[in-house]
Amino acid sequence: MQINRLFEMIYILLNKKTITARELSEYFGVSRRTICRDVDTLSLAGVPIYTERGRGGGISLLPDFVLDKSILNEHEQTEILSALHSLSNIKTDDTNQILRKLSTIFNKTTINWIEVDYVGWSHENDYFNDFKLAILERRISKFDYYNSQGDKIIRCVEPIQLWFKSKSWYLKAFCLTKQGMRLYKLSRIKNLVVTNEHFTERDPLALLCDPVQESFRNQQKERIKLHIEPEMAFRVFDDFYESMVEQQKDGSFLITVEWPEDIWLYNFILSFGKYMEVLEPEHLRNTIKEQAQKISEKYL
Repeated sequence: MQINRLFEMIYILLNKKTITARELSEYFGVSRRTICRDVDTLSLAGVPIYTERGRGGGISLLPDFVLDKSILNEHEQTEILSALHSLSNIKTDDTNQILRKLSTIFNKTTINWIEVDYVGWSHENDYFNDFKLAILERRISKFDYYNSQGDKIIRCVEPIQLWFKSKSWYLKAFCLTKQGMRLYKLSRIKNLVVTNEHFTERDPLALLCDPVQESFRNQQKERIKLHIEPEMAFRVFDDFYESMVEQQKDGSFLITVEWPEDIWLYNFILSFGKYMEVLEPEHLRNTIKEQAQKISEKYL
C-alpha cells in the first residue's frame, strides 16, 4: 500500500539522511517514476522533502524535520512512547521494533519507567504472540487445558482478550464446546494451535463479562470467620479487603468473609500453615483438621 511505503520512506530518510531514487526503487520493488510521485505526494502533504541532482545528490529531508511536528504534540508523543514501553514488558516480538522506530521519528529517547516480570519461576510456555495473532485476526484456537481438578480437557475457542487478574494471566474466550464465555489460566494451557479458521465478532458486551465473578456469584457462600496471627500480617493486607479485617490488641487479625466452600478455600487456608485458625463454621474447622491430618500422615 502507498501509505505504508510513504511512512517507511520517511523513516528511512530520518535514519540515512540522503538516499537515491534508485536505492528506494530497489528497496520497495517499484519504479523510479513511482518514487518520484511519492516524493511529490509527501511534499504536497507538507513534509519538507527535497531532491538534489548530480554526484552525491539524492532525496533528503530538511535537517531539523521530525515527523511529530506535523502529527502529534509533545505530550502525545511521550504518552505513546510510555504506553509502548509498558507494552514491551509482555515480550511481544514487534513492540520493541515499533518503539525504536517511533523513538527515531519523534527524536526522543525512551525512559525505562516501568519493569514487569510476569513469568513465574516454573513457567515454560509463552503464548502471548500466538494469542495476540489469534485475537487480532479472529482465528479459532485449540489447546489442551488442565482444570482445577487436574483433568486434561481439549478446548476449541474464539479468543477475545488476554487478561491479567489477581497475579495471573488469563485468556478470555468464547468456548465453542460449552457455547459460553470462559476464562482460561495461561499457565494451564498446553499444545496451543492457532488455526486458519476465522470467526466473526460476537456481541461486544461479552467483553464486559467476568466469568470468574459470574461463577463466584452463582456459588453458595458460607460466612467464615478466621483468626490470623501477627506473623502473617503481610498476607492479611495482600489477600483481604480492609472491610474484612479487624485487628486485635495482641496484633492478630479477625477476618470475616463470605466465600464458597471448595477445594480452593481449603488450600488457601492451609497455605497459612499454623498461623491461621478457622473459628466458624464448625464443619469447615473439621474439614481443615482432616486435611491437616492427611498432610501429617505423609510425613510419618
